[in-house]
Amino acid sequence: MLSKKLKRQRRHKKIRARIHGTQARPRLCVFRSNQHIYAQLIDDDKAKVLLSISDKEIKPVRAGGSKKGKISKNDIAKEVGKEIAKKALDKKIEKIIFDRSGFVFHGRIKSLADGARKGGLKF
Repeated sequence: MLSKKLKRQRRHKKIRARIHGTQARPRLCVFRSNQHIYAQLIDDDKAKVLLSISDKEIKPVRAGGSKKGKISKNDIAKEVGKEIAKKALDKKIEKIIFDRSGFVFHGRIKSLADGARKGGLKF
């Protein structure tokens, strides 16, 4: 039986065979680890990363301002999506291709996509 990691990598290969980012419409590639989430805008024609961001760069805002209030990983992922959308719009990028990297489209991946859509990116 294959491990979860190998299954995800297999799905990622299938997805990458079908999608391709360009300068006008780059690929938004998302990677999720157990602790962090990362997003990159990639131009596959030139094999160049145009923008990148992770949750390490975002200071989380606690609910109610208390230090005891926990911030969910979904809320942080949504903020990462909004921030990459803001950076992309500054570089005049409005349309993207979403690459979920073999991860199932729910939870933090979906929250990041929703944040990017709220930020003004079109998939």
